[in-house]
Amino acid sequence: MELIWEALGEAVRLILTGDAELRRIAALSLAVSGTATLLAAAVGVPLGAALHLGRFRGRGPALTLVNTGLGLPPVVVGLVITILLWRSGPFGALRLLYTPSAMVLAQFIVAAPIAASFTRAALALLDPEVTAALRADGASEPRVAFELAQAARAQVLVAVAAAFGRAIAEVGASLMVGGNIVGQTRILTTAIALETGKGDFALALALGIVLLALAFLVNAALVWGQRSTER
Repeated sequence: MELIWEALGEAVRLILTGDAELRRIAALSLAVSGTATLLAAAVGVPLGAALHLGRFRGRGPALTLVNTGLGLPPVVVGLVITILLWRSGPFGALRLLYTPSAMVLAQFIVAAPIAASFTRAALALLDPEVTAALRADGASEPRVAFELAQAARAQVLVAVAAAFGRAIAEVGASLMVGGNIVGQTRILTTAIALETGKGDFALALALGIVLLALAFLVNAALVWGQRSTER
């Protein structure tokens, strides 16, 4: 118990004093996960709407692929991206491996299926007559998708929040493609794993507290936005 209290006390001190390394790691983590979430929402929400509305060839396999992506192992994502971005790989010339950009890509891949699946589920809860009325009025399919997303925007925000939660909590793929380089690619989750392995429980706890705080604040903002849309 003494170890826990000592580590917790030191963690609080690091947070309250604004430790430079702690701030740098938190800022990069928020930037990487925030960018990945925006990309996941930009792709996942329209994809979810298309899967709900469309009756196109390949819809079944696409839906299966998205649902499979909900349980996609991050280490597999990390492996594939590493091979693609490796020096001798097909995209090695871009030199993106062990950069924040590669971490954004990895988090985007694991978060996008969540945004798409949750969006499709949200639109499926709407009255089918809404879709029929929009089509009867001559609205194009993109317009129908937009109007449905607007009607279910509170639930769509939940989809975005879930995607952010998956992105910011991701460890395996980020560690594999980012390398956890000090001052360059260290984010909260990978830093927690490293510091725990080193026995620096104070810094690991401080990072964990900041991670939870960021997740709480972002989700609180999204919940506030959700409630605003319901008024």
